[in-house]
Amino acid sequence: QVQLGEAGGGLVQAGGALRLTCADSGRTFSVYARGWFRQAPGKEREFVASIDWSGGRTSSADSVQGRFTITRDNAQTTVFLQMNSLKPADTAVYYCATDLTGAGGSALQQYDYWGPGTQVTVSS
Repeated sequence: QVQLGEAGGGLVQAGGALRLTCADSGRTFSVYARGWFRQAPGKEREFVASIDWSGGRTSSADSVQGRFTITRDNAQTTVFLQMNSLKPADTAVYYCATDLTGAGGSALQQYDYWGPGTQVTVSS
C-alpha cells in the first residue's frame, strides 16, 4: 500500500531555496508517477510538478519553471522537489501524490494517494 510522507518545508526568505522530499513508506514507489501540488490559504490546490515512473518525463507549472526541479530516486523510494529563487507567492502547503498509472501530469483527479503536506513559507 502506498504511504506518502513529505518533509523539508519551513520558513525561508525570498530568493532562498528549499528541498522537499516525499518518501513512500509502503515501498511501492518505482512503478508509479509522482506529483507535487500546493495549496495556499483561500485558494484551490494547484499543480506544481510531476515525474513519470521512469524519471524520463517531467512537467511543471509555468509559475515555477526555471526555479523548481523534480527528480526521483527509485532505489530509495523518494522523490524530491528542489525549489530555488523562492518568492512569497510560493507560500503554501505542499503535497506529494501518487499516480498509479505511472504517467504523471497536472490533473488532481489523476492521483490516487496523497501525503499530509508540508508547510512552505517565504518571507519578503
